[in-house]
Amino acid sequence: MNATDNAFIIVCSALVMFMTPGLALFYGGLVRSKNVLSTIMHSFVLLGLASIIWAMVGYSLSFGHDIGGLIGGLDFAFLNGVGPTTEGSPADNLPHLTFMIFQCMFAVITPALISGAFAERMKFSGFLVFSALWIVLVYAPMCHWVWGGGWMGEMGALDFAGGAVVHMSSAAAALACAIMLGKRKGYGKTAFIPHNLPMTVLGAGILWFGWFGFNAGSALAADGAAANAFVTTHMATAAALLSWLAAEWLHEGKPTTLGAASGAVAGLVAITPAAGFVTPMNAVLIGLGAGAICYGGIMLKNKFGYDDSLDVVGIHGVGGTWGALATGLFATEGALGLFYGNAEQLWIQFVSVVATWVFCFIMTAVIFKIVDTVIGLRATEEDEVRGLDVSLHSETGYQI
Repeated sequence: MNATDNAFIIVCSALVMFMTPGLALFYGGLVRSKNVLSTIMHSFVLLGLASIIWAMVGYSLSFGHDIGGLIGGLDFAFLNGVGPTTEGSPADNLPHLTFMIFQCMFAVITPALISGAFAERMKFSGFLVFSALWIVLVYAPMCHWVWGGGWMGEMGALDFAGGAVVHMSSAAAALACAIMLGKRKGYGKTAFIPHNLPMTVLGAGILWFGWFGFNAGSALAADGAAANAFVTTHMATAAALLSWLAAEWLHEGKPTTLGAASGAVAGLVAITPAAGFVTPMNAVLIGLGAGAICYGGIMLKNKFGYDDSLDVVGIHGVGGTWGALATGLFATEGALGLFYGNAEQLWIQFVSVVATWVFCFIMTAVIFKIVDTVIGLRATEEDEVRGLDVSLHSETGYQI
């Protein structure tokens, strides 16, 4: 065990944990005031639900012994054999418990990201059951495929901190949910205006801060790779913020605070798969692309007619896809990208992107259909009109 690495990853785990409350604020400010608490609850409750599922079976299915390249075994179920030493740890410099809890925080925030697509219209009971099944049946296989010894990692796909595992998986799920759940009442006829943009900007700032643990911590050591991931994360995010604002300014005539926050998140998403594999200046190029591309991505819902409430597909889906492909262009570590003489890596990245979108979309649709048939997922029209804070939780975010 390396004590320095252990301390570093423990701190990074706390930073990644802080991202989920940050996401709650980011999403919470974007909805109408009558749904602020129900939206925040989607993220916050997963700190409890996802953590327990992870300890029971999620971690073992992700990092247990490989079964056919598709899923992990149950050798670590209920944290059996996961202790304070390096015995059995996938990272031989870290206590097994440290590695497990760092990965746990990724499992918490990923289903929380999906909730932005169905904000303001899903039943809380249905959300809990859907999320529990999704973690086991979608997140755990994806995590195993990429990081746990599964087929995608063995194929050579590069995903430093979760472009496929976190962002594309949640976006594919978000798209399935948005289509199957249907549009919010009044969508396209009524203006859905964010009720508290300062809250959203605060959430974006917390996400930016926590993302340093997300990406730098994925080096699994306090070393040069972590330093590189920290710097590339910041530079890509800074570039994406400016790129989004430039695109918005040219297209709409004015730059907005929401645009700045959205651009920053787009940059964070896009650099996630590439953070440890590219140079800082190439990260700037990835960020510049992310801001402009994701700005265009949020317009997809208008073109295709689905109601992705908080633009999960446009930012996490489009940004994660761009980041994964950009890794195949700009990588200089792990494997060389196309621009450094290795065209095959771009093809590998493309295959991983397609597989992630197809698997996560189809599996989510199946889970959605089952849960919707058994207990229902859509809030009633009356509850939706009243607001989910009062109708589902008997409380309000603000006293008037």
